[in-house]
Amino acid sequence: MKKIVLFLLAGTLASETWAQDNPTPKSPTAKKDKQAARKERINALVKQEEEGEIIFNKQNIFGIKLNTDGYGLSYEIGRFKSARVANIFQIEINEKKHKKEKRTSLLNGFNFNSVIFGKLNNFYQVKLSAGQQRIIGGKGNKNGVGVMAIYTGGISVGLQKPYYVDVIDQAQQRYRKTYPEITDSGYLEQGASGFTVGWDKVQPKYGLHAKGALRFDYGRFNETVAAVEVGLNAEYYIQKVAQMAYNPEKNFFFNAYISLLLGKRK
Repeated sequence: MKKIVLFLLAGTLASETWAQDNPTPKSPTAKKDKQAARKERINALVKQEEEGEIIFNKQNIFGIKLNTDGYGLSYEIGRFKSARVANIFQIEINEKKHKKEKRTSLLNGFNFNSVIFGKLNNFYQVKLSAGQQRIIGGKGNKNGVGVMAIYTGGISVGLQKPYYVDVIDQAQQRYRKTYPEITDSGYLEQGASGFTVGWDKVQPKYGLHAKGALRFDYGRFNETVAAVEVGLNAEYYIQKVAQMAYNPEKNFFFNAYISLLLGKRK
């Protein structure tokens, strides 16, 4: 009896081992169905690509901005919720100019310098924002132009840096002074002191901002972002910002801008 049990046990083990080494082949119909479904999915993605649909997961975009009151740089990270909607996060670094600023060249001996008469402060901004990009007009094909609505908002940190000017008095003594003291004391301007001067006197200004824009993506391939963005921007700072002498300080700024954008999608 013991021999019979051992024989049956050995046979069972051998059968299981053979089954593992020689699995039952899949049904030809099931295999063909799986291949057809995969091919159909790939064809759908290719068709969307040809029709200009953006079918990526994320995008990274660098921008150069020209504002009606200055200029700046931007960097954007986007995460797609769907083929037509993406959440976007941006950082901007700008310098804001006053509409009455006018740079004047000065000849001092053999040297050419420049100065902006009456300028009180340089005003730089770091802006963090979040919002959405929404496609309102697809490319139609790879050679088309995609139109997207952009809306974002966030916080602004302004840096108000005094604008120093190299001057001389009647005794030809050299100083670094600011307006309106330069005008009131009769100093003679020799030229702006430069970007590096005045950072120890910076005053932070805190505020909020919001913008709305249209983005025109003319890139030939969807993997590459090549676009022009035009929009409007509004900012409000808790503390007043002083830019030019004998002009009122401001809390609220409103401007239009155009930006050249370059980047990639993955």
